[in-house]
Amino acid sequence: MKTVPLSDLKDDLSRYIREAESGEIVITRHGKPAGVLIGFKDEDDWIEYRLQRDPAFRDRIARSRQSFDEGRWTRLEDIPPRVSETPPTDGTT
Repeated sequence: MKTVPLSDLKDDLSRYIREAESGEIVITRHGKPAGVLIGFKDEDDWIEYRLQRDPAFRDRIARSRQSFDEGRWTRLEDIPPRVSETPPTDGTT
């Protein structure tokens, strides 16, 4: 993990954001860890990062896993298709 003094980071933030796409960068202040810079290659990385740290999402996953372990699950193939609520506009029924 790379370590960068805050003063260096402030001088060239764009460069360090690009570098952080490959791995976290520890930011130091007066030689001591003060923060972490995390970069994202794309929006999917950002969404994944947020979900991994969302307690409500993690709880939902845990409940789903418990339901699965208890045998309370349905295969996607066994779910009937939804019936459209609006009739087709091309004259077919």
